[in-house]
Amino acid sequence: MEQYLGVLILVPMVGAFLSFIIGEKSEKIRDYFAIGMTALTFLLVIFTGHAFLKNGTDLVLEIKEFCGFGLHLKLDGFRFLYAAIASFAWLVSTAFSQEYFAHYGHKNRYYFFLLTTLSATLGIFLSADFFTLFLFFEIMSFTSYVWVAQDEKKESLRAAATYLTVAVLGGLVMLMGIFLLYHLAGTLYFDELVGLSQRYPGKELWIAGFCIFFGFGAKAGAFPLHIWLPKAHPVAPAPASALLSGILTKAGIYGVLLLTGYLFLGETTWGAFVLVLGIITMVLGAFLALCSIDLKRTLACSSVSQIGFILVAIGMSGLLGEENLLAVQGAMLHMVNHSLLKLVLFLAAGIVFMNLHQLDLNEIQGFGKHKPFLTMLFVFGALGLGGVPLFNGYISKTLIHESMVEYMELCQEGLLQPVFSFSVMKTMEWIFLCSGGLTVAYMTKLCVVLFVQDNNNAQKQQSFQNQNYIKPVSAIGLCISAILLPVLGAFPTQTMGKIAALGETFMGVEEVPDIAYFSLQNLKGSFISIAIGVVLYLLLVPTVLQKKTAEGKVYINPLPSYLDLENSFYRPLLLVVFPSIARVLCRFLDCLVDSLVVFLRHTIFRDSALPHELEEGTWLTDSVGKLLNAFQTGLFSGKKEKRQTIDYRHKLALMHRERIENQTIINRSLSYGLMLFCIGLMITVAYLLISLSRG
Repeated sequence: MEQYLGVLILVPMVGAFLSFIIGEKSEKIRDYFAIGMTALTFLLVIFTGHAFLKNGTDLVLEIKEFCGFGLHLKLDGFRFLYAAIASFAWLVSTAFSQEYFAHYGHKNRYYFFLLTTLSATLGIFLSADFFTLFLFFEIMSFTSYVWVAQDEKKESLRAAATYLTVAVLGGLVMLMGIFLLYHLAGTLYFDELVGLSQRYPGKELWIAGFCIFFGFGAKAGAFPLHIWLPKAHPVAPAPASALLSGILTKAGIYGVLLLTGYLFLGETTWGAFVLVLGIITMVLGAFLALCSIDLKRTLACSSVSQIGFILVAIGMSGLLGEENLLAVQGAMLHMVNHSLLKLVLFLAAGIVFMNLHQLDLNEIQGFGKHKPFLTMLFVFGALGLGGVPLFNGYISKTLIHESMVEYMELCQEGLLQPVFSFSVMKTMEWIFLCSGGLTVAYMTKLCVVLFVQDNNNAQKQQSFQNQNYIKPVSAIGLCISAILLPVLGAFPTQTMGKIAALGETFMGVEEVPDIAYFSLQNLKGSFISIAIGVVLYLLLVPTVLQKKTAEGKVYINPLPSYLDLENSFYRPLLLVVFPSIARVLCRFLDCLVDSLVVFLRHTIFRDSALPHELEEGTWLTDSVGKLLNAFQTGLFSGKKEKRQTIDYRHKLALMHRERIENQTIINRSLSYGLMLFCIGLMITVAYLLISLSRG
């Protein structure tokens, strides 16, 4: 059965090339073929996972000597869970793409990269070591770039450039961390890295960990590397946005889970770092989502916030140590829930864009009225994301909240050494509840805009009454996805409890307790967040986030443009500050060598003056010039007509000077390049010598 792990990755990769070839002949056959390939991949995942569950032993596949390190794949409960979720999301998105791209160009390219990204994503979730993970991680980053740049408009290409820049920088920093980790541990296998921080307590491991976290955090959309999410989602096709938000961000979270549950197992300092970062990401994303007036941008900022919720859970799992069961379950279940919720919500947003080609809330206002199917899709997603009881998001958010409560209780009882004081953790708990309230507020805002309010333009509102807004194939996939949300939330013990049990061994948790999800204590946190959300909506949306115009009330984004981190900080830093510093440094180093040479020539290696130094040229140019001048004079002597004569001494001197200047430029260029090479070589040698001396 181990060979099936390789098959799972090869099937969509081979399918990508076949779909491209088929698409050159028939677009319709290509569309159905792509749907068939994703369906086949999903069935293969389920078949392989069933064999794993039946045998009860992990499946491991090793492909030796591939790129030197070899590829190592593994299937356990958590990996099977996310391979199944990813392939299911791809199946639904691919089926929806057939209708969504009916009037778009470059469809062959889209389907090719859709399937190759599926292959890379499965490779990430099945990886058993950091080298395999990094390889598929980079493939996924480059293939998914095409999704963002799909329509090739100016804003799309700019957003795609931002996405690729963050992905490449994150990948390079991650690679540095992987190199350092391999130097320290001598292995990159996840299972051999468990508790590594206890064996290598030095700062080198922490540097490696932070570098690897940088790469994973960039893909997950954690602050301050979240800037690509609000830019990429509005311009990417809706099916791609559903996968970018729901699945690809979880590839980054997967890496953070590995760092927390393997390398830094039991390290409360690491848990505190992840928790604080999660708190910032959670609040910032929710606030940006509430202020946004673009449908998909709101959902993208919401993804940033929900990633923050997951990071809070991972941070709590690090702080709680052996008592981290609730936090681990909350992190894994919120990963699953967010994937399913954003699949439904982004494809529902795709229905709106597919019909109106607009995403501005003032333009799409009232589109969902008298559309019960679209209303069901969006409201189910909104209730799940808001953590309303009987929907799936409530279960995972409750577990995360209860892990924070448990931490405070254990610290008060003296069973845990507190990293944060009771008052600080209590403040974080209320920030968590308020962030849940912000989620309720911005999802209420979207539901009211789409399904309650009428458009300010009565004629446009009348044109919205088109019942043929989605085809049956797309509707079936979306309906199945949406129905899962209340089923998972209403029957948590039978559904989400089993899902959590699949992933617990991945994080070293074996106990599966019975949790009273609907007890008054657990319901209280949800009700507090809902109440905060209602108050925030009533206080902010009609006043601060709307303004009166001649046509009626319109939605506005009150945030000033200078708060955009990309334009106000990252682009100036990367395009102006760093290049300017590099130019000054390179010019200084270039002049330093020349100045040193001049100094030595004027001191130690002093040049001797020529006794009869020529004004210009050399003795050779002077002699040849005199000879040519004499020949010219003899040639034209006795001629009556005047001839223009040439001073060959001066002409040859100028030619000689030009040759010297050209040679100097070449020499300086070569010396400058050799100088930089030597500096880099010296730094590398110094690093190796220090490493060997410490080893």
